Amino acid sequence: MKILLVNCVWGYGSTGKIMMDLCQGFIDRGHEVKVCYGRGEGLDLDHAILLAPLYIQKIQSVCSKLTGRGYECAPYSTRKLLSVIEEWQPDVVNLHCVNANTLNVAQTIAHLKTKGIRTVITCHAEFLYTGGCGHSLDCAKWKVGCKGCEQNGSSDSQLPLSFVSQKTHRYWTQLQKAYSGFEKLIMTGVSPWLVSRMDESPFFKGRELVAVGNGLNTDVFSPRNYDYLLKRHNLLVGQPILLHVTPNFFFPIKGGKYVLEMARRMETTLPEARVIIVGYKGDKTILPGNIIPVEYTNDQKELADYYSLSNITLLTSEKETFSMVCAESLCCGTPIVGFKAGAPETISIKEHSRFVDFANTSQLFDAIIEMIDHKKNSPVDIEEAHKRYSTESMVEGYLKCYNRICNS
Repeated sequence: MKILLVNCVWGYGSTGKIMMDLCQGFIDRGHEVKVCYGRGEGLDLDHAILLAPLYIQKIQSVCSKLTGRGYECAPYSTRKLLSVIEEWQPDVVNLHCVNANTLNVAQTIAHLKTKGIRTVITCHAEFLYTGGCGHSLDCAKWKVGCKGCEQNGSSDSQLPLSFVSQKTHRYWTQLQKAYSGFEKLIMTGVSPWLVSRMDESPFFKGRELVAVGNGLNTDVFSPRNYDYLLKRHNLLVGQPILLHVTPNFFFPIKGGKYVLEMARRMETTLPEARVIIVGYKGDKTILPGNIIPVEYTNDQKELADYYSLSNITLLTSEKETFSMVCAESLCCGTPIVGFKAGAPETISIKEHSRFVDFANTSQLFDAIIEMIDHKKNSPVDIEEAHKRYSTESMVEGYLKCYNRICNS
């Protein structure tokens, strides 16, 4: 089978790593694969195709910010993708995260429909059925047209960055037309929660929706030796450790302020505990004394070492459509405590997770105290976690979709 994957990034970030794992998984099973991507550096592979050079990407980005058309200002990249499809003639095209000026989204979907190309579209976020927001939060306007979007101009907007109001209704209408009558299409979402949201969209009435969870490298994300981290951070064996992993600590939807509040409470209630934040790039002087900031790690093995070191991984997001942090942590044997954020509570291993109402910090702190010794007293079944979150499981899930649509 000839499989074409399309994503905004390749080789880094959560979906960029997922693309690499899918690509290798398909190749290992004897399939031909190409990946078209929006951004990625230092890659020289025959099967990985950059859709536009950097200067074109910047022009497309500026155009989208000036016009408020965040999903239709990438003509160069779109033409490149369509030419690859025309020349290579894939059996199936799988669109993943195609935001960030990767493509003219509705135009691309409409082209695939018109040409009768077998297509799988994977929702990693919500912008493929809303007026453009990655997370619609408590708004339901995406069910009726996304007119008068309240996220326009808000400080924590989930819309693409723009100097003018995003044309949300325009984009919603374009998507509605693009999806209408698309017969050779399977829609997938990365969690049961996200699929349930998709099922409420008027775009997908009567259409089968499939949940295919994200996968990870279980050879890396497993219980590991972390002695060197104890020495690096002057920690004692058995000292209670909470871990928070984030790509953007100060982005409001990620809930960094709640991590700080939990740390302050623990200074008096559990003074021996420490909170490690991997991904903290802010002012360290504002942090409570029991927080250990780690600016970044590009080493997946080191990240797995941090999970293995910790008693609990703390999730404070308002919304998540999957949560790789949840999967990575459980694969390393570390339980989860967090807010109910949509997907995490549906994809986690329930007996090793505690989720409380969003922003209820009293419940969150009580859950931390309850779970602080859970790892020692009720170890995670690593084999079960690996089976649930493995790359192999993800690869097989997508291949089932591809085989179904190619044989229909």
